[in-house]
Amino acid sequence: MSNIQYFGAVGDGKTDDTEAILHAIEQGDGHVRIPPGTYRITRTIEVDLTVSGPFGITGAAGATTIVMDGAGPAFRFSGTHGGTGDPGSRNEQVIHSERMPIIADLKITGTHEEADGIECIKTLQMVFRNLLITEVKHGIHLVERNRNVIITHCHIYFNTGVGVFLEDLNLHQINISDNHISYNRQGGIRIERSEIRNLQITGNDIEYNNFRAHEAEEEPTAEIYIDTTAEGASVNEVTIASNTIQATNSIGGCNIRIVESPDESRPPGLFAIAGNIIGSQEYNVHLTGCYGIVLSGNTIYSSIERNLWIEDSSQITVGANLFRRHTPSYGCGVLLTNSQNILINGCTFEDEAEGGQKSGYPLLEITDSQRITISGNQIINSIKEGVKLTDCKQVNLTGNTIVDTRAQPLMTQTVAQYGKCEKIQSTGEMS
Repeated sequence: MSNIQYFGAVGDGKTDDTEAILHAIEQGDGHVRIPPGTYRITRTIEVDLTVSGPFGITGAAGATTIVMDGAGPAFRFSGTHGGTGDPGSRNEQVIHSERMPIIADLKITGTHEEADGIECIKTLQMVFRNLLITEVKHGIHLVERNRNVIITHCHIYFNTGVGVFLEDLNLHQINISDNHISYNRQGGIRIERSEIRNLQITGNDIEYNNFRAHEAEEEPTAEIYIDTTAEGASVNEVTIASNTIQATNSIGGCNIRIVESPDESRPPGLFAIAGNIIGSQEYNVHLTGCYGIVLSGNTIYSSIERNLWIEDSSQITVGANLFRRHTPSYGCGVLLTNSQNILINGCTFEDEAEGGQKSGYPLLEITDSQRITISGNQIINSIKEGVKLTDCKQVNLTGNTIVDTRAQPLMTQTVAQYGKCEKIQSTGEMS
């Protein structure tokens, strides 16, 4: 391995060690080791994989700090991979020299307001491991094209931009697992103007990614934000599972926000959101223009507006979730608007506070929607209506328990219809 101190790096936090680190990359053996110390750099450390060959940077088990004292990313890894994840799409340069670059075991921070953590372009099998990235703008920024990315066991914490930002990107196969992604002002994980396939977000703690810790102006953010409304953008084959996704509320904020263009020519969504703990935002989960999502086995709690809002969407299955509020200052409930082909099955909706939620919303409200099946749910302690239907058709309610158990009941109707409702069937209801 190539120890950067052998190439002149000092590591006292004052000396500019940029040239020494670049020298170690250019003249070293492909494994650059950064020993304990604080290394100040003033411009991006460029890792050109076509020149370096197989490459890794490792710190000293967390005792290494890189301070970016300039604009741009502290590290930029760039390659030439223009293929897919298929082995046959790689050229000889990628197979032998560019595969699986690694950066691990160090802290990256910044003093410049435009400093970023790490940027990657046209890499194959990039691995981020055991990193603390803090007090920069964007933590990990993937752009243009990358394939087969792993981000694991990292703390991406208290940055002014986005924790993990997938922007203007073509990327298939990315695993984001076992990380803490928190206190990033513009969101935890954010995807914009990109084509993404095979995205797994599992086993992470993703929380408090908004303006509050930064003493900044309030702006809409999300712990996980996926936007495919730009021309040519699409995100498919996504698993969001076994995460803790929570926040402090902010105007327009969400824990999970997915906004797509409701264009039937686009590929199906193929999303699974399962087994997460999701709570404490204006909306916990907000789906717009979505097609093909399963939301199952989650505990979704405490919203300012709704636990779940589904709008302009189709082919959504909502099964065996718990919708509740854990404190009287918040609210709960599900809103469905202008949507079709929706199944809501085996869920518990419960307002646990005496007096009812301040919003006055019913626990389940459906408007301008059709072909909706609501079966086997418990709807407990709603206000006025248990289920409120407005201008709906082909709604089937079967085997639901809709009750008010409070000492002073506030629910006057189990299922109420308003406007023009057609073909509404309610059977086996217990109240």
